[in-house]
Amino acid sequence: MRSPRSKMLVLGPAAISLTLFAYACSKDSETTDTAASSTTTTDPVDPEDRCATIKASISDAGFSDNATVECDDTYAYITSDTYPDHEVMNGIKETNEQIPVRAPGHKVPIPLAPELATSPTSIDAALAVAVNGVPIYDYSAQGELDVNTYDPNTDTKAKGQLDNCGGHAGRGDDYHYHVAPTCMIESMANKGDSAVIGWGFDGYPIYGSKNPDGSAIGSDDLDVCNGQADSTFGYRYHTSAAAPYILQCLAGKVDKTLLPRIQPLTDSSNKGKDAGTPPQGGVQSLKHEVAADGTVTMSYTYQGANYYIKYSKATKENCYNFEMKTVTNSGVVKTGEYCR
Repeated sequence: MRSPRSKMLVLGPAAISLTLFAYACSKDSETTDTAASSTTTTDPVDPEDRCATIKASISDAGFSDNATVECDDTYAYITSDTYPDHEVMNGIKETNEQIPVRAPGHKVPIPLAPELATSPTSIDAALAVAVNGVPIYDYSAQGELDVNTYDPNTDTKAKGQLDNCGGHAGRGDDYHYHVAPTCMIESMANKGDSAVIGWGFDGYPIYGSKNPDGSAIGSDDLDVCNGQADSTFGYRYHTSAAAPYILQCLAGKVDKTLLPRIQPLTDSSNKGKDAGTPPQGGVQSLKHEVAADGTVTMSYTYQGANYYIKYSKATKENCYNFEMKTVTNSGVVKTGEYCR
């Protein structure tokens, strides 16, 4: 039986064709929204004002210790170590046997004068960054999406691959979100419908599941990227309870060559950790803990046997001593020092 979520990408006419998408998102459109005035702004964006807005979205949320912002004439650069303050990994059933490790110096450029594109951009990597510095992906964990067709077989939420906070560790042992970052949103100092929760790599803001003024979003309001016109920014994205949960493509222009990729963990011979493979049928009792001495452990059971991955800081900066007993490695205990 097809999942009920298979219907949820049909969010309106904009989801049916890219031609209608471009029409709906046109800078010259007089589409109105309930967030502000009835006329979409056409005034040129002041880079200094937009830089200040992006900085304020982070500081007002209380995440100045998690992410910093520096601007030039073209971009705001949001820098973080991609690791959130909230709990991570707990609640996952279908683990990929990866564990999140900080990625210091991760810097993403956010355009200060965004422009809508004629067609959406899908990326097999992060599409946005939350205001706490954690990257945001689309709902899938497998390649670029066909944004007009929901694929339940790649839905990280439906498959039980995400933790209680909407994220997990990826192939590079990097933490990121695939759906609404619920724990982060709940912890925001300025939490509410008017608070920006993140920024797309095309320069447009992300809000929660309601319009900024608190009004409900209609079933046909959001386009294929999970966004709509905005009278302040020209365009904005939203979270949603059903797929695609958060932005699944970028409506604005983006230079993909400038987007960073998180450096995977490698040993002294430049060999990476063994890639985890989700144990068939999922695991039980997965628990992620940080001990008083800083040792991080993720433990779980599979078919009655106990498995774990743990690491602690090594002497060299951004290096960690690992000990792993995984299903992927048939229960053989492996150790090693890995660095970013």
